[in-house]
This record gives sequence, C-alpha cells and structure tokens, in this order.
Amino acid sequence: MGPHPAVAAIRLAVRRTLHDVLSAHDIGARDAGSPGVGAQGAGTPGVGTPGVGAQGVGTPGVRGTQLTAAPQPAAPLPTEPRPPLVLVACSGGADSMALASALAFEAPRLGVRAGGVTVDHGLQPGSAERAQDVADRLAGLGLDPVESVAIQVGRTNTGPEAAAREARYAALDAIADRHGAAAVLLGHTRDDQAETVLLGLARGSGTRSLSGMAAVSGPGGRYRRPFLTIDRQTTRKACMVQSLPVWDDPHNADPAYTRSRVRHEALPALEKALGKGVIEALARTAQLSRDDADALDAWTDDAERAVVRTPGKAAPDEAQVPDQADGSAQPGRTGTRPDGAPGAAATVELDVVRLYALPPAVRRRVLRRAAIEAGSPAGSLFARHIEEMDRLITAWRGQRALNLPGRVEVARQGGRLVIRHGSPNPPN
Repeated sequence: MGPHPAVAAIRLAVRRTLHDVLSAHDIGARDAGSPGVGAQGAGTPGVGTPGVGAQGVGTPGVRGTQLTAAPQPAAPLPTEPRPPLVLVACSGGADSMALASALAFEAPRLGVRAGGVTVDHGLQPGSAERAQDVADRLAGLGLDPVESVAIQVGRTNTGPEAAAREARYAALDAIADRHGAAAVLLGHTRDDQAETVLLGLARGSGTRSLSGMAAVSGPGGRYRRPFLTIDRQTTRKACMVQSLPVWDDPHNADPAYTRSRVRHEALPALEKALGKGVIEALARTAQLSRDDADALDAWTDDAERAVVRTPGKAAPDEAQVPDQADGSAQPGRTGTRPDGAPGAAATVELDVVRLYALPPAVRRRVLRRAAIEAGSPAGSLFARHIEEMDRLITAWRGQRALNLPGRVEVARQGGRLVIRHGSPNPPN
C-alpha cells in the first residue's frame, strides 16, 4: 500500500524539483571543466606518458640518439564532486513542514544532500523559542545542516510585509552562499499564487505583476517553489497523516495585513460568487501572464537596441528637424546605452520616432527600464509615471519636463527623449 495521496503529491512535486536541480548541477559541473581524459590522460605530455614528441628519435639537438623520458608520477584521479546541497526554508507552518518532510524523504533517494533553515523575524513574543523548536523538528527529519537565524526587520516605505520579506530573503541568500547550496526550496502553494495575482490585479501593475511568483527565481535560479500547483489543503492533509506538528502564524489571520484580508475575505467572497474554481483559475492566469511577460521582455530587449542611443552621438541618418506636435514620423537615431559603473545613475536618450512605432506594451517597458537605469527606484516607479512618460511620445503638445522618483528628469528634446538624474523637484 502506497502513501496517502496528499503525501504522494508533495513528494512527487519535490522529486521533480530535485531532478531539475541535479540537471542544473551536472551542467554546471561540465561547464566548470572537471578533470577528465581530455585534460589528463593517455597521450598528454607530463602525465606519465613517455615524451616522444619532446625527447625521442629525431628530436632536434639529440643527433639521432634515442632518449627515454624519466618516469613521472601518476596523475591523481579526479575526485568525485560532492552532491548538491538543497535547503528548505521552513517557518513551521503546514506548507513548509510538508515541504521539509518531502525533501527529507526524496533527497537521499536521489543522492542529494538536504538541509533546513528557519528565520526568526523577532516580530512576536517567544519567536526565538519557536524558531529553535522548528530547527529541532527539521533536524529530527534527518536534515543536515540546520540553521535558525534571527533577523531585524527595518522600516520601509513599502510596508511591514515587504520589509519582512526583504530581510528574510537577504538572510536566506547569506546562508545559501555560506553553505554553497544549489537551491533553496520555498513552500508557496497554489493558494499563495492566487492571492499574489489578486493583489497584482488590485494594484493595476500590468502583466508582470499578474504573473505572480515564478517556480524558479533568484540569483542563478536559487529559489524553487515545488508546490505552486498544489493547494494549501493538500499540504495540511500531508502533515496530518504524517503526524507532523505545525504552527499557524497569527499574522496570517490578522486583518491588519493586506494578504490576510485577501485570503480570508476577498477570495472566499469570489468563490462564493463565481464558484470553487477561482483559485485554480487565478493560478493558471499567473502562468499565462508569465509566458506573455517573458515574450514581451524578449521583444523589449530587441527594441532597446534600436531606440537607446549614446548621448551626444548622432547617428549617420540623423536630421536636425523639430518634433512634430502630432507625433508624425521623423528620421530615426540609433545608438547604445551610456557606459558607467554598475548601478550608477546615467543619462539615457531614446529615439522618439522609433519609440512611437513600437506596440504600447513594448514601448512602456523600454521607458520603465530607461527610467530605472537613470536612477529612479523600481519600487517607487508606478504605472502613472510610465503613462506620463508615454504621453511625451504619443501625445506631444510641448509639455514641460517630468520629475520621476529618485530625482530623475524626463524631457523631450529635438527628437529625443532625454532621461537624466538630477531633477530639482520631487515628482507630483
């Protein structure tokens, strides 16, 4: 008799993710050029093979005398690389405990090292003791190494949820780097994905926001979310049938947090009005939106090469003619991004005519990227800012320069849209 269907579902999801991690690890090892016969082996000089090519019959200066190379020590056999380490980030809740149990079961069967980490945000009384209890549970599952790390959540303009998330990922990055982990597994479920899509829809932030959480994200694809196709009820059932104790974070039910209101009020209301398939439909929308956003981003990469130019360098076909108020065509300009230190504010100049010819979804992506490159913080750059930039292209009536967050100024000058750091006034 096999495992309970809920346990089988979570194990299968983790097994698939571990296969992906192993494949990426193997590709990385090959790209690193692990020692093999091609590097040290038969016929390679200096690896114990008689050096006939270097000293032998007919070698210049030897005058026909055959020499025998001195015996060389045998080359050491290449050592087997250690199997990859995969960590699970665990809060002690049902989703992450189910994930930890599935990782502990599947990793040894696939030759993967498995460890765990829990983060103490310090936002509730007794959080340190709870974090230690979670760490003990992870060790009890056979995970090694296991760490409990305490963080400080600072104040940000984006709210307490975003501040806690930022601090948590910084801690996970540091631990993964220290241990050389190939991946960190996160327990986000299909329900979490649906909530994320609904929040993005409420913000009106566009296709990328509707795409929700990626199954693979972070530097080098570090973060993996195996449960994005599994609902929260399944993970809770898996914990129950395995007698795994779970901790329900009271913040998840606190109406002071936006996501909590979406979870306990908005989604139930939608399901009552539209039926039980709402969560699955929202999660499916995330994947479709992500595919569309990826395609648009690739298109934007190509478009940028045509519309971004180096300040002060006119293209051969450039004509010094004024802008047309109706946006009618003028000869184009080409160029590349200005060079500069990574992250440094820059001046970016865009060709107005070629921007005007782009589909709106691509044009606005180009504008957003240019504003960020010039020094505008991505988290403070909203749709209304991009819309006003777009009006300088599509509805030009001689408007004055725009001021964006981060003291970035946008002005239309002689057929170019000039975006530079250093605007004197804050944005409206």
